[in-house]
Amino acid sequence: MIEEDDSKKMRCHNCAMGELEIEVKFTNNDQQTWIEQVYHYLTFHYQVKRIENILVVSEDALRDLHDFCKDHMDVNEVFFRIGSQTWKPILESVEIMNAHWIDDVIKNKQVISYYQPIISSDKQVYAYELLARFIGKNGQLIFPNEIFSAARTRGRLYALDRLCRMTAVKHAVRLQNVKAFINFIPTSIYSPEHCLKSTIMLAQQLNLKQEMLVFEVVETDKVDDVEHLKTILNYYKSKGFSYALDDVGEGFNTESLLKELTPPRYMKLDMKYVRGGVSKSDEKQQIASRLLEVANDLGSIPLAEGVETKMILSG
Repeated sequence: MIEEDDSKKMRCHNCAMGELEIEVKFTNNDQQTWIEQVYHYLTFHYQVKRIENILVVSEDALRDLHDFCKDHMDVNEVFFRIGSQTWKPILESVEIMNAHWIDDVIKNKQVISYYQPIISSDKQVYAYELLARFIGKNGQLIFPNEIFSAARTRGRLYALDRLCRMTAVKHAVRLQNVKAFINFIPTSIYSPEHCLKSTIMLAQQLNLKQEMLVFEVVETDKVDDVEHLKTILNYYKSKGFSYALDDVGEGFNTESLLKELTPPRYMKLDMKYVRGGVSKSDEKQQIASRLLEVANDLGSIPLAEGVETKMILSG
């Protein structure tokens, strides 16, 4: 197996947008002869590392290896991964190669921020959520789901998340005395002290007051490592920033999480409980009321995401 230090180096290498390094694992011991032949062949053309039954190869080498395995080996016994991702069948490595375009999006910084207003009950603009939007080569918008899916596939999630954070901080300067909500994905951050340092330094260079920036935890329902999230939030807090928890909803996927975290300054009701007739749905109103109760208990400010129309309830 690859030693811990080596795997960390590969993750940092990918975060720095260097050439991809991919581990390829052969699970059938009877394939040792093939492994020897493949290894020697690849070393004639590429830089390849070998650790027992694992080869560490570049993307170009992976293309050759993929074709060789498909023609000469049992592909059900050959797996690959990038960094700390889970092992996947070698045939799925095509997805990595097909998603190479995401590298150019990140390198060329093809991202801008849209300003989504957050309105107070007295109809004043309280803040703006800075939403990342991506521009293709021909000037067309690329949907965020497509962008982040490609970044996950190629192990570029941190690099993309960092680009979005840095872009949002730069756009926050235009807001002057209005708060800016900036999204981040906890699973994309390996070490807060290292990964978030550049974001904090940029805010300081731009003379942005800490109280004007709110870092919003997205994909709350996918947080598995609570201790890691706590480390990130404590880091932000130590620098004077507050945080928001999004996608709070029915049964609160996050309610048990809330008990372990420093209470968020803001809690956002999931959009699916707002849109589609919250003014006419008793069930959705009960969920919204529950959010208000929890927020009040924690001393948090409740927000509803996706309010686009006005409706006054009677009774």
